[in-house]
Amino acid sequence: MPVDNSPLTRASLLVQLRDGSNDAAWQEFVRLYSPVVYGFARNRGLQDADAADLMQDVMRSVMNAIGRFDYDRHQGTFRGWLFTITRNKVFNFLSARRIRPQASGDSGTSRLLAEKPDENTDSDQWEVEYQRRVASLAMDRVKGEFQDKTWRAFWLTAVEGVGASEAAKQVGISTGAVYVAKSRVLARLKEEVETMERQEEGL
Repeated sequence: MPVDNSPLTRASLLVQLRDGSNDAAWQEFVRLYSPVVYGFARNRGLQDADAADLMQDVMRSVMNAIGRFDYDRHQGTFRGWLFTITRNKVFNFLSARRIRPQASGDSGTSRLLAEKPDENTDSDQWEVEYQRRVASLAMDRVKGEFQDKTWRAFWLTAVEGVGASEAAKQVGISTGAVYVAKSRVLARLKEEVETMERQEEGL
């Protein structure tokens, strides 16, 4: 198995982030969490440019506050802390727009602005965005460990939803081999995701 030299494998992301001079850790943090913050903001009704601006604002806030963040597994997770920052900024943005509504005439926008944010719904959406991003990064990391046919069989069945027999025809392997390929890749992805999550929180 190839050695992964990403910052996450050398020490926890959280520990490295607290060292303000560790550019590699910050790049890893931005790569992991920028799409999560952006996706969450978009799902709460922000337009593309506004979501991008909010994402940058969240990144700046984390950079300024990370040195004061006291990590205690029993009090909550780093991801939970970041969720709180993001949710508050989205709420403030929507509140400001409610006070100064834009002339969009968009009933969908008006509905989103009128909604009182539900913490459980927001938390679930945040987790969905996070899991989607981690899965994407995990796939990028482990893809090179598998032969092309194995990866193609996994992708067709697990991602594109193609049936095993059809995938077997497209890839040029047996149906049984498709099931084996899918199982192998999924097991490796599960292992990689668990590793990333443990290292992210410094466990």
